[in-house]
Amino acid sequence: MSDTYLEDQPRPADEHRFPCDQCGADLRFDPGENRLICDHCGNTEAIGDGLWRGGSLQELDFRNAVSGDMPEEEIEETRVVSCPNCGAQTEFDESVHSAECPFCATPVVTDTGLHRHIKPKGLLPFALDERAARAKMTNWLGSLWFAPNGLKEYARKGRTLSGIYVPYWTFDADTKSKYAGQRGTHYYETKTVMRDGKRQQVRVRKTRWRRVTGRVARFFDDVLVLGSKSLPKKYTDALEPWDLSAMEPYQPEYLAGFRAEGYSIELEDAFKEARHYMDRVIHRDVKFDIGGDAQQVSSVDTQIGTLTFKHVLLPVWMAAYKYRGRTYRFVVNGRTGRVQGERPFSAIKIAIAVFFGLIIAGCIGFVIANSQ
Repeated sequence: MSDTYLEDQPRPADEHRFPCDQCGADLRFDPGENRLICDHCGNTEAIGDGLWRGGSLQELDFRNAVSGDMPEEEIEETRVVSCPNCGAQTEFDESVHSAECPFCATPVVTDTGLHRHIKPKGLLPFALDERAARAKMTNWLGSLWFAPNGLKEYARKGRTLSGIYVPYWTFDADTKSKYAGQRGTHYYETKTVMRDGKRQQVRVRKTRWRRVTGRVARFFDDVLVLGSKSLPKKYTDALEPWDLSAMEPYQPEYLAGFRAEGYSIELEDAFKEARHYMDRVIHRDVKFDIGGDAQQVSSVDTQIGTLTFKHVLLPVWMAAYKYRGRTYRFVVNGRTGRVQGERPFSAIKIAIAVFFGLIIAGCIGFVIANSQ
């Protein structure tokens, strides 16, 4: 592909920059509002018609994509920098020459490399601004009694949180499954046993098994898979649920003033994870269909008909603090304010808790001993 751009075409490096009509400064998207705002002069500009209306987004055919048969209009190039520590690929504009990785706080020097990837089809716009997200994170840290006070104070006074759109894949699949297994029906028999030298009759439960076969069908809608390796999956999974029904068609205006991470988990690998989830749900459906008191599943043969996907972006406020030589990362759901992160522990607080616990246990033991 040629690196030459017509004068009226946006370059990958500056497509997310929108100059203010009044002062020329960069506008940014205002979370919770359908507008762009200028922090320099206060001017606001509405985002165009057709946004914030919800509805379904166009799906892409999975099999065509993995075979390389993707329409060229579904591919884009963006300028990214890869963190040498965690491997995160984050978009930067051409005015940035150095930065700190928002995922692990490692200093990085930006380059001018272009990342060719599948375009996002939709996104969830930020609903919380940085101040609201910081308040959520501060409250969460305050609830961690064993967290070091120094880290809590550092977080309160530290730099602002980074607003990042994190890449995800969604999959829709129409599945039909044939299964074989056994249905178990419980019944009881009376049995005589010896207990403490005496004969007693007890009821013993047994199971009668009968072979069964059948079919189940399920349509999976928007099975969500993280497209990034930059953060531990347990943190991002814990940010759910996401209100995917509020997804908007992708528009670069929503990214004004924010960063977007490029996906590092390719489409085929993401579907493997989605398939594991689907298989678990289908296995549950099969056991329900077998019925009875107990079930054994011998085999399940699943055929997938229509299989489609989307590349989408979800909003996350992120903080990475280096405290006493260690990096602590916190993430906040940019829609709901749900917080997750690495939980630090204070050895002093733990020692104090153990000390007082021993004192309390000793006092309880002393009272019990004197009451006997």
